[in-house]
Amino acid sequence: MGKPKSSDGKVRASHILVEKHSHLLKIIDKLDAGQDFKDLAKEFSTCPSKKKGGDLGFFARGEMDPVFDKAVRSLKIGEISEPVKTKFGWHLIKRTG
Repeated sequence: MGKPKSSDGKVRASHILVEKHSHLLKIIDKLDAGQDFKDLAKEFSTCPSKKKGGDLGFFARGEMDPVFDKAVRSLKIGEISEPVKTKFGWHLIKRTG
């Protein structure tokens, strides 16, 4: 089958999930200082995806929280979102595919 194409509506993203906005701001400071997104996800994220550096793999429209999904799809590959609030907590999202 090969890699999913963007025409099938799938995107790939990684994220860091934390409980408080203030925690996310500290992580953003670390990113700005040059620390690696994957390393920060492994250290700080509360999501089980932290084991994979925050990688959520490919997902189709509607598989994620609507706010999260909209944020991912507004990013270009390689871009990192502003803080995003969902019912699960605060996310920093990196679109990877």
